[in-house]
Amino acid sequence: MIRRVATVAGVAGVLAAAGARRPVLRRWPASLAQMLPCLPASEAPGPLTAAHAALGALSLARGGVAGAVANAAAVAALAGLRGDAARSAEVLESALASLGPAAPDPRNDGRVASGRSARKRNLRAADVAYGDEPDHRLDVWASPGLAAGAGAPVLVQVHGGAWTMGDKSVSAAPLMAHLAERGWVCVTINYRLGPGERWPAMIVDVKRAIAWVKENIADHGGDPGFVAISGGSAGGHLAALAALSPNDRAFQPGFADADTSLAAAVPLYGVFDFSVDEYGLFALLEGKVMTTTSVDDPHTWQQASPVHRAGPHAPPFLVVHGTADTVASVGQSQRFVQRLREVSEQPVFYAELPRAQHGFDELPTARTGHVVRAVHRFLTAAHERYRAG
Repeated sequence: MIRRVATVAGVAGVLAAAGARRPVLRRWPASLAQMLPCLPASEAPGPLTAAHAALGALSLARGGVAGAVANAAAVAALAGLRGDAARSAEVLESALASLGPAAPDPRNDGRVASGRSARKRNLRAADVAYGDEPDHRLDVWASPGLAAGAGAPVLVQVHGGAWTMGDKSVSAAPLMAHLAERGWVCVTINYRLGPGERWPAMIVDVKRAIAWVKENIADHGGDPGFVAISGGSAGGHLAALAALSPNDRAFQPGFADADTSLAAAVPLYGVFDFSVDEYGLFALLEGKVMTTTSVDDPHTWQQASPVHRAGPHAPPFLVVHGTADTVASVGQSQRFVQRLREVSEQPVFYAELPRAQHGFDELPTARTGHVVRAVHRFLTAAHERYRAG
């Protein structure tokens, strides 16, 4: 039994490592089958290497040569992935080089906060209502010692999940914890999801949450004058669109006069152009998120696309995407950044992380640590500019 398990695990390890290096399934929903086993291989190759080595040795001790060979092959296949986290750090450093050297961080011990412990340690208020719908709920993360009216910078985090699933309680915990423990106020939000709700309910809810933050965050120690936004995947799309459609009345029914402008945006592995059917995007959106098709209603689909909303009014952006993403095409970020750099009056930073898979930052890995610190550096620079007037 052990020999059989070892052989199967070794073969699975080889396939996962191969997929992390060169994924082949890139069309929704088959792309999920590529992402799920490859994500651990690309983000945690060290622990997987140790596990395969131990399993191979155990199999060999029981006379299982096939299991030993299969796990040795898995170890070899994972070898090249272990350096990708370090290379990602170099890519991020290069992308942010114009900001100058990173400030020393005495709190940085190289570790990344995990979800449950980070949430318990930093959660200040849970399931706060920002509207009338059951999904209109948000959490506030902040240091326990932060006083009301302290004027701390604020980040709104929008969870991903293909506009049809996901929850604020498991969204970007490493980033939220890192910022909260360094004096920021972070707000993670829920919003209405498809197919029960349809576009533009999602962006309307994000806008409504931003309006709530502007009106109420001072009570939690935040500065309503500096509110940035971040998100991954569908959350990256919504974060970018919110940043590029400040005070857009079409997305603010019932609160048209509320201020929804944002000071900076950090979309990760997002979708920015609904007019291009990459990786099965149309199959995901039509009938589940949008009420129309891109052919019959191109105007609505373009208005939902951040790339078509870019202009000189855009706030500073940091866009991050992985080269091995099988769910959201890296070309989406490439074209979005190109367009922003053509029209925006503010800086636009872009980091393309080697062999990073979709959703990489949800795991407390070395690469996530590098990304979290880079996001903090970018947001701090934007906040310093804001404070300087």
